[in-house]
Amino acid sequence: MALKNRWLALISLIISVIVLGLDLTIMNVALPTMAADIGASTGQLQWIVDSYALVFAATMLPAGLLGDRFGRRKLLIAGLAIFMGGSILGALVSSPDGVIAARTIMGLGAALIMPLALSVIPTLFEGEEQTKAVAALTVGMSAGLPFGPLVSGWLLDNFYWGSVFVINIPLVAVGIVACLVLIPETRDPSSPRIDMVSTVLGILGLGALVYGLIEAPVEGWGDPVIVASMALGLLMLVGLVLRARRETRPMLDLELLKNPAFRWNVVIATLAMFVMMGLVFVLPLYLQAVLHYDAFDTGLRLLPLLIGMIVVARAVPPLTTRFGSRPVMVAGMGLLGIAMLLGSRTDADSGYGFAVLWMTITGLGVSFAMMPAMDNALAALPKGREGIGTGLLTTLRQVGGVLGVALLGSLLNAVFTDRIDTAGLPAQAAEAAEESVVAAQAVAARLGMSQLAESAEAAYIDGMGLVLLVCGIAALATAVLGIFVLPDDRKEKEPEDQTLVESHSGPADGA
Repeated sequence: MALKNRWLALISLIISVIVLGLDLTIMNVALPTMAADIGASTGQLQWIVDSYALVFAATMLPAGLLGDRFGRRKLLIAGLAIFMGGSILGALVSSPDGVIAARTIMGLGAALIMPLALSVIPTLFEGEEQTKAVAALTVGMSAGLPFGPLVSGWLLDNFYWGSVFVINIPLVAVGIVACLVLIPETRDPSSPRIDMVSTVLGILGLGALVYGLIEAPVEGWGDPVIVASMALGLLMLVGLVLRARRETRPMLDLELLKNPAFRWNVVIATLAMFVMMGLVFVLPLYLQAVLHYDAFDTGLRLLPLLIGMIVVARAVPPLTTRFGSRPVMVAGMGLLGIAMLLGSRTDADSGYGFAVLWMTITGLGVSFAMMPAMDNALAALPKGREGIGTGLLTTLRQVGGVLGVALLGSLLNAVFTDRIDTAGLPAQAAEAAEESVVAAQAVAARLGMSQLAESAEAAYIDGMGLVLLVCGIAALATAVLGIFVLPDDRKEKEPEDQTLVESHSGPADGA
């Protein structure tokens, strides 16, 4: 293939995966608007975010194997078409359940797009060019994450809420045309077979667990359906692990986690994703519903997270070269913990200035922890297992994000429902007010009860404070754990460096 066409194909693939990154976070700024316009409760808002990420995480591995067996270009185009179909549906529906259905379809498309976009790179590039192309695709996916809130804010201020779906359509169309024109068809018949039992166990197990976590604050943690859902989900996930351990070529290769270098770096990357996705869920509602910024201003005010990440991106390589990756990651998790504990001290009078401080530290901490963790985890993969190892790492990170929104969002919802004062309200109005802070403000405006709005905002701050406190304790505990379990890569490099010195200096004196 001509050099120009190869790079055009790569640019088109990058545009496609940028959309995937955007859609992991683009909805968060839209949540308050959707709560007001289509009456979504806090639980439904969690599902709007998590339905996409859950299906994305649970079907990514079998989706990649489908491409290996039946044609990567064919399945990549199918993934893009499914993603576009979900986006069109999302732009047309007018109910929370419709949006959740649209996001679920988009998650299925995303699960096909990401692994197959990576798998076609070797058909276009070789050697150093291939390394650069993979890096560019990965950066494209990551770049979409922090820009999602900003793009969403601009769209919501200028168009209706469904525009956050419409923006996907032309970008995905470019990807489809590029695949048809520029990318050759390839297969790998020797790839592991698609284990439908493992696929079903993974999807249903994760789905049942997340359902229980999200619905528990509404139905009650002791509700038989909730208890059964979470127990069944855990049992199916345990079954998935046991099945993977018996298979000779498992779809989910958990043997890779026996390597401490891979295992503990995956833990760090997954926990950082857990905190980050949970934080990006609770922050937009705080900025819009409590501090009363509009959608675009909310996107702008989330930029300290991005600025912290950009600063660290340039600082991490020289720091890890000089000090090793372990102290850098431990410091990153420590910074993240400190930032979360600072954020947990937010009260009704804190204002945006205080949020800037701890959001910036959060961005620094997440990047100091996650960037070296990702690099080290990938470097620890044995030859010939890079593809399935990358899939496992990406899947576990996405699962961390799904559980972050489910668990932390439910914790927030439980505190909010408990703390909001609905005394004296008619039963129907009280029930509506307990659905979300935005719903409570709408009820307060309709009834002329400013004290209800103040109570809702205070309850939301209390819930967010507890969420951040939990995140802070988890991050600090992980930092302490990292001191003992993360390998010291400086010790691994020293023998190599010594060997290089000896090979260049010749025989020792007296030889």
